[in-house]
Amino acid sequence: MTAVLALLLAAAAAYVAATWRCRRPWPLARTTAWLAGLAAAAGAVAGPGTAHTDLHAHMAAHLLVGMVAPLLLVLAAPVTLALRALPPPAARRLARLLRTAPARWLADPLVAVPLNAAALWLLYGTGLHTAVAHRPVPAALVWLHVLVSGYLATAAVLAVDPAPHRRPVAVRALALAGGAAAHDVLAKALYASPPAGTVGAEEGARLMYDGGTVVTVLTAALLWRRWYVSRDAVRAAAQPG
Repeated sequence: MTAVLALLLAAAAAYVAATWRCRRPWPLARTTAWLAGLAAAAGAVAGPGTAHTDLHAHMAAHLLVGMVAPLLLVLAAPVTLALRALPPPAARRLARLLRTAPARWLADPLVAVPLNAAALWLLYGTGLHTAVAHRPVPAALVWLHVLVSGYLATAAVLAVDPAPHRRPVAVRALALAGGAAAHDVLAKALYASPPAGTVGAEEGARLMYDGGTVVTVLTAALLWRRWYVSRDAVRAAAQPG
């Protein structure tokens, strides 16, 4: 997991450096969210939950890497920071990249959320997580995928950063609800039929269900707040001066 930790450290350094180069003051809360998200992922990756078949410990790591860390990283608005900190030519290239078909596809909640849910079913429904538990390179790749797919799904729902062809808030809310349902069904399936070779399965499944519910409710609250604030802003702009 050393390579993963090195990547997380590099991401922290790059973000902080970008705040120094930003052409406008950057909110401290966003920097704090970024560093806290990376710290959550690093703590999970370096902890015991990624190295053995205790499903309870593994699920604690999963919640940190796949749900808590992505939520914090999304709230840090890294794409917005990059667009402000990069030199104008590089910022224009990034903006063009965000408008390409693959980027729009990955930023669509109707794509990103189902892909994230499908990856979790593949990881836990097939026993893949136990197969790679003691193989450092595949395990590191799996955890990186969990982090990235969780980030993309959360980013597609909350839409903190600029994104072309953004889905309406109702669609994003439905995508979040669908992803939460898939997560809950998986937790119940693991409780009823634990993967072979694991211990602490019942506790792990309950943690997956309860912890996932908490993060989903928090994400839904943030989505509602962003919609409410934007609605008030539109109404204020529409009022005659």
